[in-house]
Amino acid sequence: MLTGAGKPFYPLQWYAKCLLGKVGNMLRNILIFIAVTLLLGLLWAESTGNNWLSLGFKTPLSVLFVITALIQPRVLPGYFKLVLIGLIFGLVGDVCLGLPGLTAFRVGLVAFLTGHILYIWAFTILSRRMDWINPVNILIIAISGGLYLWLMPHLGQMLVPVTFYIVVISVMVAGGWAAFRNLKVRRLGAWFILAGAVLFYASDIFVAHDRFVMEHFYNRLIGLPLYYTAQFLLAFSVGLVKSHHLGENRPS
Repeated sequence: MLTGAGKPFYPLQWYAKCLLGKVGNMLRNILIFIAVTLLLGLLWAESTGNNWLSLGFKTPLSVLFVITALIQPRVLPGYFKLVLIGLIFGLVGDVCLGLPGLTAFRVGLVAFLTGHILYIWAFTILSRRMDWINPVNILIIAISGGLYLWLMPHLGQMLVPVTFYIVVISVMVAGGWAAFRNLKVRRLGAWFILAGAVLFYASDIFVAHDRFVMEHFYNRLIGLPLYYTAQFLLAFSVGLVKSHHLGENRPS
């Protein structure tokens, strides 16, 4: 042990911390490289119209965002658990949406709906009641209301489940904004959460347009990168949300 400026200094601990930091950075870069490669493969597969080929790229790519969450520092265990389970439901939803048929789509919708509810719960850990009361919610309601009116003539028997889904994903975005408003949350993690929530919402607009309005490759060309960016941002956020002022104010 060495001392400097009145504080003890442990060279071995400092070296171990630096080494772990470098390994973590390298691992993160490897994950991002693999994810981008799989995403490019998925977009190519989608352009061929082969659902099974697309599923061959989509499944490992979705597994990867679950793995990404698992290897992050668990700075808030309750938040980590909720986001991790939400990501797993996202993986289930991805597989179901890659399968043909309305039944698979419905199961996928329920899986994503469950994932959003878990994300909302996770965001409540990082936010205060006052953070949920703000004018941005009016904007979220207006945008979601407009999207609902646009989709409504095309929904048919999916009207009720899609309506419920729009409500839940809107609350999820509001929760991301509420967590961002809490300045006790580390800013990098707060930005990852907010961006992840907004990009997820945006990606679902393209999913809805492709499923209910007009099926076209450009929906997936834009929507899939938005979606996977959102999920990876949320996965990385589990290691970035803690500040020295923030504790878990909800039971995990």
